[in-house]
Amino acid sequence: MYSAEELSGMFENALANLKFPEEPQNLYEPIKYILFTGGKRIRPLLTLASCNLFKESIDKAIHPALAIEVFHNFTLVHDDIMDNADIRRGKKTIHNKWNSNVGILSGDAMSILAYKLLSKTEKQFVVPILDTFNDFSLGICEGQQLDMDFENVKYITEEEYTQMIRLKTAILLKGALQIGAIIGEAADSDIYEIGLFGLNLGIAFQLQDDLLDVYGDTKVFGKKVGGDILANKKTILTVKAFSKAKGSSLENLNRLYQSKTIDSEEKIAEVIKIFDETNVKEEIEQLILNYYNKAINSFNRISVPSSRKEVLQGMCNKIMSRNR
Repeated sequence: MYSAEELSGMFENALANLKFPEEPQNLYEPIKYILFTGGKRIRPLLTLASCNLFKESIDKAIHPALAIEVFHNFTLVHDDIMDNADIRRGKKTIHNKWNSNVGILSGDAMSILAYKLLSKTEKQFVVPILDTFNDFSLGICEGQQLDMDFENVKYITEEEYTQMIRLKTAILLKGALQIGAIIGEAADSDIYEIGLFGLNLGIAFQLQDDLLDVYGDTKVFGKKVGGDILANKKTILTVKAFSKAKGSSLENLNRLYQSKTIDSEEKIAEVIKIFDETNVKEEIEQLILNYYNKAINSFNRISVPSSRKEVLQGMCNKIMSRNR
């Protein structure tokens, strides 16, 4: 068994050894820029750890793990363009540093490079891995479209929001773990359970991210609180607050999210006050715990000795540690 640190070292070494053509420079330089500006590497490390859960050797999982990281970064490049975001990981986004056309084309190239990396997988694994990869790739597009659709809808339900984050965020964690399990030659039942583990963990992670945007410690979380509020983003907090607020509180909440002239600090303070009045924080903390427990229940059903689960369990705890 490899430790989380060893898995990380092996992945970073493989990533550093990826070779890209020199020309056209404006196609490949942005790709290298986004891939090597940091990131937690959560998804590829889950692939490697999942493979190692069932098999000692993880060599055959390296290329799929690289493919997942390249594909994930491709989605970030296009998301940043759609969101008109200027900063990613503390540095300029690709479309901000170059331009939107460069961002679109470099992102397209990254999606193709991801498939090229997948094709280097041992033949016996290619078909099931491609099926899994295609499922989450299309799912992410569906989730992103739902997210954009929600911008033009005044109210959405908790079920609608959960479906969106299931597709946009959680499905990639599910797929990353399942691909590792496939290469580890796990039983079908274990591939299924580790997929549920990743899906519910991903939902819990995104709900926690929503919560921390408002109630997180800026020194720990690394962001100024209230960014989602200022952007009028529909998160689990706004979904819950709009469904629970009554009378003047609901009127005020509508006003705050419709006004284009209100002071930023005042808007954040007033919205948080309504969140507090409607007790959404406590409800969401319980919701996060529910999804986390669902994830752990699936993880516990995976039929390998508990000693082999320690590394992946530790990675899971680290992913959720910002709220624990």
